[in-house]
Amino acid sequence: MPELSGDERETAVRICQYLKRFGPDGIVKGIGGEGVAAIFDSDLTGASVTVRCELDGLPIEETGNLAYRSQIPGRGHQCGHDGHMAILIGVAAMLAENRPARGRVVLLFQPAEETGKGARAVVADQKFAAIRTDHFLSVHNMPGHEAHRILLRTGHVNCASRGMCIKLTGKTAHASMPETGISPAPAIAEIIGALNAIPTSQQMNEDFALATIVHANLGERAFGVAPAHGEVWATLRTVTDGKMHRLVQTAEAIAGHAADKHNLGLEIRYDDIFNACENDAALIEHLRESANRSGYAVEDLHEPLRFSEDFGEYGNVGSSAMFFIGAGTDLPALHNPDYDFPDELINTGVTMFYTTVCRLLGQNA
Repeated sequence: MPELSGDERETAVRICQYLKRFGPDGIVKGIGGEGVAAIFDSDLTGASVTVRCELDGLPIEETGNLAYRSQIPGRGHQCGHDGHMAILIGVAAMLAENRPARGRVVLLFQPAEETGKGARAVVADQKFAAIRTDHFLSVHNMPGHEAHRILLRTGHVNCASRGMCIKLTGKTAHASMPETGISPAPAIAEIIGALNAIPTSQQMNEDFALATIVHANLGERAFGVAPAHGEVWATLRTVTDGKMHRLVQTAEAIAGHAADKHNLGLEIRYDDIFNACENDAALIEHLRESANRSGYAVEDLHEPLRFSEDFGEYGNVGSSAMFFIGAGTDLPALHNPDYDFPDELINTGVTMFYTTVCRLLGQNA
């Protein structure tokens, strides 16, 4: 029963019901929207750790005939967030049997990751003060890599990105006399060409910049009317937040120049805003040691990943690190309609999280 970003109410209810069997010392509901946090507290001074997963699904029709396939048309869990939730439930089971000797652990089921709004809303929520910790950990499954392989990277690990909507307004005219109106068509053509020409580096370094045209429209479907309105949608992507600021300035200048040249009204708005995600070096070494002690092969990622993650927001309030688990080399890609999270990864995720949490709390796993 996957639910979309910002509308995960029933998912949150199910998570709360399931968490209660593990006897957490507290459950915080409705954080950052529909977020849920389970607290396992020793009541003794010590380190504190948050382990975070995502609640939301995607607006994608699921294909295949799995017994547990989505029962909601047009919605699915093709990013594997259902598997991530199952991993955190497994960590809750471990903590119920082996409660923290010192410090505390928070299991955070975060809403709205797919839109980039969830982590920001959680941190801004006044309830966050009650669950704020020193360290933040998260995981993502990665098809295309050997199953159970632990993928690590220090520093920049996920790109900054944002959706840019450029709206142009002119004046309609009869299609036989287009010169009596103001059409956005020439400006749209110029903007698309200029945005496509933006990439400054094909290497995933601090100079990397990419503008991807994802949608465009022009006027109405009427052969007798020269258009007055048009839109161009693009996704902007960079490795660093600083480069994103400069890319936004460049893209806005392109849109502004085209609008002025063709005497058009211009409106720009942004959505799906993700800041760059950076991994703390000390936490990555803890994760590396956990993988080594648990017998998992480790692979160091040589460059940041192009997709974005809102998990980087937690790096502004504590040390944070996201690691990745190889899901298998012969699986569909994330967000494909036939992607299904491999259940065999659940134990791998539980082991990695629990072992690392114990290391951070200074106790034997």
